[in-house]
Amino acid sequence: MTTVSFSHSPVNTSTLPGQVRQGLRVLHQVNPVLSWVGWANVVLLLLAVVLLPLDGRTVTGLPVWVKPIKFCLSVIVYVWTLGWLLADLPAPAQRAVRRISWAVALSMVLEIGCIYLQAARGTSSHFNAATAFDGILFSVMGIMIMVNTLAIVAAVWLVWRYRPYGPAGYVWGVRLGLLLFLIGSVLGGMMIHLNQHTVGAPDGGPGLPGLGWSTRAGDLRLAHFLGLHALQVVPLLGWWLARRLPRRAVLLTWLGAAGYAGLVAFLFVQALHGQPFIALR
Repeated sequence: MTTVSFSHSPVNTSTLPGQVRQGLRVLHQVNPVLSWVGWANVVLLLLAVVLLPLDGRTVTGLPVWVKPIKFCLSVIVYVWTLGWLLADLPAPAQRAVRRISWAVALSMVLEIGCIYLQAARGTSSHFNAATAFDGILFSVMGIMIMVNTLAIVAAVWLVWRYRPYGPAGYVWGVRLGLLLFLIGSVLGGMMIHLNQHTVGAPDGGPGLPGLGWSTRAGDLRLAHFLGLHALQVVPLLGWWLARRLPRRAVLLTWLGAAGYAGLVAFLFVQALHGQPFIALR
């Protein structure tokens, strides 16, 4: 089995593009399903970037192609990170990894397809039940979110059941990063419950440039965003600590993950109270 752990040799910044290309080639060998989903989203991302200045329509106050761009970027980072991390599980876990990869691939392909289709139609993909068709697409997205969440539950179980390759700090970074990612996914359920992401005001009001996070009311997307990106931050923290402070790496990785979780919890509660992260009047 080919291993691609962060615990391998340190990155030489003078050859970073070459190392990135090599990493993507190895990822394609060990998890072609998630690799192809990532590359498909690269194509969709480039298409949305081309369409952005050519299409003057807006949805919830932002250019219509901004949401596909953000979600394509998110999917690329997500599926490639997940494929990279799960590749370091031992051989007995790899059959389950393939099943998880197919479930994640299916959910991401259908979700980005719905988002793209609604952008092309000039309407919102999330919380949209204006017509029966809109409602069906949003329901499909909800089902796919559930499929993805269940796949991550299985991934969390795998990385705690089987020890990933690498030093202890990195191993705990992978485990805690996946766990916090799962919590971040669950936090997104509050937006579905409220049928919007803004608390204390309608969606589509004044927001941070390019992001749209409300500057007048609470916005659950920030806590959701940070929770999801624990999948990158916490394993990287564990890897870095394992190299720099190997004797204290496990403790410091736990403390770092706890601090990160505390920040996500604070932002979530702040949003629920209708308070913006950055207030602009």
